[in-house]
Amino acid sequence: MLTAHTANTGRPGPGPGPLLALKIDVDTYRGTREGTGNLVRLLGAYNAQATFLFSLGKDHTGWALRRALKPGFFKKVSRTSVIEHYGLKTLMYGTLLPGPDIGRRCINEMREARDAGFECGIHTWDHVLWQDNVATRDADWTVGMMRQAARRFEQVFGHAPRTHGAAGWQMNPAAFAEHEAAGYRYASDGRAMLLDNGKLADPESGPHRLIDGERGLSCIQLPTTLPTLDELLGREIDGKLITLDNIAAHILSLTAGARRDHVYTLHAELEGQKLAPVFEQLLAGWQVQGYQLASMAEYYEKIKDDDLPLCPISWGQLPGRSGQLIIQGEAF
Repeated sequence: MLTAHTANTGRPGPGPGPLLALKIDVDTYRGTREGTGNLVRLLGAYNAQATFLFSLGKDHTGWALRRALKPGFFKKVSRTSVIEHYGLKTLMYGTLLPGPDIGRRCINEMREARDAGFECGIHTWDHVLWQDNVATRDADWTVGMMRQAARRFEQVFGHAPRTHGAAGWQMNPAAFAEHEAAGYRYASDGRAMLLDNGKLADPESGPHRLIDGERGLSCIQLPTTLPTLDELLGREIDGKLITLDNIAAHILSLTAGARRDHVYTLHAELEGQKLAPVFEQLLAGWQVQGYQLASMAEYYEKIKDDDLPLCPISWGQLPGRSGQLIIQGEAF
């Protein structure tokens, strides 16, 4: 995969310095239709590589309003201006408006990312349905959703998917087992635990394999190691309110020194639209810091032969994000 990606773009492969893998979650119809192309052009301008993870079924973003009953939901909404970034129409999909079928209506946009040389993988079939339900659903429901997404992916791209990044960092044991059945060598379904200021709680966090009970899973997990923009905006950190004017500088302070590899998750609905200027600051800053901006495939190629820790499937809560999500557990 790495060789094909480099050949398609004419871009150099990662050098000897640390990698910063860019994982792009594409959640919505609007994000796919508008944000994907914007990011393809912006990444190309910086000679940066990345992985696009697409939602492939219908956009039912409006169903997410049910999360209003969950602790922390309104606080996050007030901080991140959901209507401004996602649009009122998107927030009505599945409620007042029928949800558009992303995988049917945005084939050209998805293929544009592939044709520009970017790795493409699966985010989910139905983002809200998965994020709000998978933690408590059984294996039949879980595998059915994942295979539906895989079939649609193959229809769009002409080959089976090779990687996955879970919607909302939500999984269950059956979902991880399905990675084995699908033959995925690597995925990015969870998070490394962070401190309130966004720093890693454990500097050793990073690539690992999972243990489910007594069963070891072969698929390598590449967890997100940095906070997302929506987790930082509007919060007071170390006595400073994080705004659009200083958020890039704050994230760059977390990666200063380029002492390790990182995974950064961005969203087509944010960095691919109104927050593109912030992302451009990050791209420029990371290159100055000495990072090679890479895809998940390239990160996997770098670490695949390492002696990686074995960690249990674990859940936790991160600063700035409501609810429980998959986190890297303590290694055995």
